[in-house]
Amino acid sequence: MTQREQRKDDHIRLALNHPESPSSFDQIHLVHRSIPSIKQTDISLHTHISSLSFEHPIYINAMTGGSKWAGEINHKLAIVSRETNIPMAVGSMHAALKNPALIPTYQVIREVNPNGIVFANIGADVPLDFAQRAIDMIQADALQIHLNAPQEVVMPEGGRDFADWLSNIEAVVRTSEVPVIIKEVGFGMSSETLAQLKAIGVKAADISGRGGTNFVYIENERRPGKDQSYLNDWGQTTPVSLMESMPFQHEMDILSSGGIRTPLDAIKSFVLGAKAAGLSRTVLNELELKGVEPTIKMIERFKAHLTDIALILGAKDMTALREVPYVLSPELESWQRQRKQRGRNL
Repeated sequence: MTQREQRKDDHIRLALNHPESPSSFDQIHLVHRSIPSIKQTDISLHTHISSLSFEHPIYINAMTGGSKWAGEINHKLAIVSRETNIPMAVGSMHAALKNPALIPTYQVIREVNPNGIVFANIGADVPLDFAQRAIDMIQADALQIHLNAPQEVVMPEGGRDFADWLSNIEAVVRTSEVPVIIKEVGFGMSSETLAQLKAIGVKAADISGRGGTNFVYIENERRPGKDQSYLNDWGQTTPVSLMESMPFQHEMDILSSGGIRTPLDAIKSFVLGAKAAGLSRTVLNELELKGVEPTIKMIERFKAHLTDIALILGAKDMTALREVPYVLSPELESWQRQRKQRGRNL
């Protein structure tokens, strides 16, 4: 097994044994509406990301690929994606781009789910031709470009050169024939980052905030001295990142991921402006601990509960959810106030 394959397996193992943190979505309180004035059959949570149409506003977010175990997980995830009719992203495809023997660990998702919506995934450090190869490898409907600077810094074998990230992203966005989604890996996005992305033509961003899988924790566990745990709380939470995205939501499609564990978390994301919500460790835990069929049932239940909550709120669609009143915790309100005072129009 190569070092890269071992790292992929380490990531899966550590994600499955990842400590839970308090949910940052508890800091958002939706205002109850006693007379919703709609019936359940009025509700449709259909959504669009760029040119892609999602029947349901959730997707299986990037997790894995690049080892035998990862390929087996991708096979099972593809079944879940197919049977629940929700999109699926693969994990970073660098392993297969550098070692063709690992291509089947990614291609399996297209073999299992030939008609589903599938996202390819690369890092911002790779050259332009890698992006097209990744798309072609799985006949992807969209391409995620992940941003993971803190992970790289803590990773024992990680990179330290981020100088070309923005220009690489711009080149891919300019030439890609499929939608490009810029994705954080759990450290959140700021309005400054989104302004950079908007300036180079990015139309979709997954703000993926702190609160879900923590890659600083994972990579620190892989370090011989485990000496960078003080960075475990690095980054913005998902609710904070959604607030940071508000000035850009009329020009960019914002996706939400990072710590979304319940349908209520997803609904709160939609209220704050996200067009879809990504699930990763919630799905991985169910899949590996219980199996494919229970995971399918869990996602079907998740979809049904989204409609239940929308009904309680009197919101018949995603646009109506954005009109739902809410109250922020003192911590979130303080963040918003201080950022405005410092010139950020949140």
